[in-house]
Amino acid sequence: MSQENVESGKRAIETFTRRDLDAYDDLYAPDLEWFPAGPLALQGEGYAGYRGREGLETYGRDSRVMWEQIRTVEQEFRDLGERVLMLGRLDVRVRSSGVTLDSPIGVIFDFRDGKISRMRAYLDHDEALQAAGLEE
Repeated sequence: MSQENVESGKRAIETFTRRDLDAYDDLYAPDLEWFPAGPLALQGEGYAGYRGREGLETYGRDSRVMWEQIRTVEQEFRDLGERVLMLGRLDVRVRSSGVTLDSPIGVIFDFRDGKISRMRAYLDHDEALQAAGLEE
């Protein structure tokens, strides 16, 4: 199952980059929890995140207002059994100013019954590794 989880993590990154929710039912558990890097970094572990398909749609609308372009370039996926860690880069362009940002990003995908049940993103690889229970 874990290689299938890695493939699901890759598909989630691809659909996120395309801002495409058509694959939602195939990839995500109905009660998905999504903790994007920006708000999680600012508000800490108490951040409530987004829930379910409606939450992911809300996040998509919110991000379109802020970001003209948002692209995740995955560099490495680590199979952690019922979790997958992706380490990569986040490339964004701010809609209001055209400023581009390039940042490390780490995403932890938690799986339940073959579907992504929780995603947590971090703007620091070391922080993502630590949250996954790993050290570099």
